[in-house]
Amino acid sequence: MRDMILWGVLSVSLVLILFIVFRKKIGLSWLSSLGLHLVLAALGIYVVNYSGLSGDLYIPINPTTIGTVTVLGLPGVGLLLGLKFTLFNG
Repeated sequence: MRDMILWGVLSVSLVLILFIVFRKKIGLSWLSSLGLHLVLAALGIYVVNYSGLSGDLYIPINPTTIGTVTVLGLPGVGLLLGLKFTLFNG
């Protein structure tokens, strides 16, 4: 019974979200914008890692680091480098 209620709530939520997205006529343009930001974040981390700008520091490319750079932009790369230097190169 509990699983049925959970699936019902999830289904209703999905239908309402789709209704809002298509009613506002924003379509799926936000999805392409998000994808572009994710690719640019990964590219920014890659450039910093392999250009030698950060010395011997290396930022792994994983969902957490890419998400950080996606939200914060290029200052997020600096934040990650600072955290890596402070926490792990003490």
